[in-house]
Amino acid sequence: MGIRLMVIAHEKQKLRRSLLARMGMFSATISDVPKGHFAVYVGEFTHKKRFVIPLSFLNHPLFQDLLDLAEEEFGYDHPTGGLTIPCSEEFFTCLTSALNCS
Repeated sequence: MGIRLMVIAHEKQKLRRSLLARMGMFSATISDVPKGHFAVYVGEFTHKKRFVIPLSFLNHPLFQDLLDLAEEEFGYDHPTGGLTIPCSEEFFTCLTSALNCS
């Protein structure tokens, strides 16, 4: 019974990797996000950079404003499947640096 569950879990991982590869995402994107963090994509549509940020940023009004902009621009159904923030990488880096200090 235990071996069968391990095989099912392994097949589920393979299926997830396959689906993510088809969507243009890497399988490492799920496993490299530490607990208490989440990933966002920032930048131009053709060239986005992935950032892993703490969940505590969700409570900050400046970050909530960025999320509102993302909702206005992309809605809840974005083609990349990930949370995309519509701002420049430089702005996002400065904002997250400021939030880390506060």
